[in-house]
Amino acid sequence: MIRSRALRHRILLVGAMVVGAQLAVAAPSVGAPTDGGTAVDVQPAPAVPAWPEADRGFYEPPADVVAAAEPGEIIAAREVRLANLSVLPVNVDAWQLSYRSNNSRDEAIPAVATVIKPRGTIDGVRNLLSLQPAEDSLGQYCAASYALQQWSVPAPLTGQVVAPLQFLEAQAALAQGWAVVMPDHQGPNAAYAAGPLAGRITLDGIRAAENFDPLELSGRQTPVGLMGYSGGAIATGHAAELHESYAPDLNIVGAAEGGIPADLGALVDLAGNNLGAGIVLGGVFGVSRDYPELAEYLDTHLNPLGKQLLAAKGNLCVSYQSALLPFANLRGLFDSPSGDPLRDPVVESVLDRTRMGHRVPDVPMFMYQANPDWLVPVGPVDRLVDTYCQDPDARVTYIRDHASEHLSLEPVAAASALMWLRDRFDGVPAGAGCATHDVGSMALDEKTWPVWSSIVGDTLASLLGQPIGT
Repeated sequence: MIRSRALRHRILLVGAMVVGAQLAVAAPSVGAPTDGGTAVDVQPAPAVPAWPEADRGFYEPPADVVAAAEPGEIIAAREVRLANLSVLPVNVDAWQLSYRSNNSRDEAIPAVATVIKPRGTIDGVRNLLSLQPAEDSLGQYCAASYALQQWSVPAPLTGQVVAPLQFLEAQAALAQGWAVVMPDHQGPNAAYAAGPLAGRITLDGIRAAENFDPLELSGRQTPVGLMGYSGGAIATGHAAELHESYAPDLNIVGAAEGGIPADLGALVDLAGNNLGAGIVLGGVFGVSRDYPELAEYLDTHLNPLGKQLLAAKGNLCVSYQSALLPFANLRGLFDSPSGDPLRDPVVESVLDRTRMGHRVPDVPMFMYQANPDWLVPVGPVDRLVDTYCQDPDARVTYIRDHASEHLSLEPVAAASALMWLRDRFDGVPAGAGCATHDVGSMALDEKTWPVWSSIVGDTLASLLGQPIGT
């Protein structure tokens, strides 16, 4: 009996070694990126995903390797298995890419994105959707690259409930035959709400996706759409503004964004003593991770309670961020030289650099906002649209929804955003100039109902293991 058990163990060990060797041999090679560089092998998917904090080799490659790469150049690649609710497998091809990007000071940093290809083939050019989920967190394990993997710790435990929900929008895009890239746009330090950083990581994530042969894209000729809501709109909006100066090589055909945090200072104003205080304070702490002068200001001027919150929130995902001290007096957490931390020069400077509107996007924009939004005020979005529309070349469609609020507008408007992007991919020109529409509810747009029906059907099929995009 003992000998038999030992023999079985040897057989299993040899079998595992053979399978491992086969996987290593079978791992495909990524073609050299379009900007030059060394091809990398695609590693097999891990049986159980490791938290990014424990997976430094992939998430934080050596600094000299990162610095030697060009923005968007792939450093490492591996297959991943994606799942709904961390358990139910999604029948698509998916990989993670580690690539070089830049922070807001244009210093080289590592970044990670999840790239997904639908099953089946298409005739002609494959479109690419860059979907920026609302990470809104201060822990790397809260990023989409971890949260969407099969056998990751489920969202109710980690507190990252947003990215798995927005993954349904990615599946709707895949069902259209589009490829999808979802960047971890907060970067290696989980710099939540640091918009210029998120915009760069998003644009370089698109470059990395186009450099990755298995996605079957058309290089820099690939039509690209941007989409994001709330925290994802921070990345989307800044990426759209940075496109012309930072990544003019990308063929971005349009950007759809909603619940738009156009001015972080206005969010702080609204959140003080309000329900959104916890999540907005997390954003203040997140921005300081990409702006050392703000980090120094916090260290100097946070009172003891503020410093305790800085430590307590330092590794939390969005649900717990929101639940930790709502209705707080945010200004009361600071010992401000001027009496108002938002008026102190260091804070004013950072808020100005993270405010949208410094550049007018050179791509068509589809922008939507809940008028009674309790978290992201509508006024700064109105002003942002007005700023864009002072440029005669701006192309902006702006919808104000009067029946929704911040949380409800995202699912209500998703079908409209996808339809608008589908028109851009199909070559339908966006209207010239600017147009603002006030609606009772975007859910009442009958043109979106078939899209909603398709999303529901595709989601149910996905939950049953059917391939997406055939």
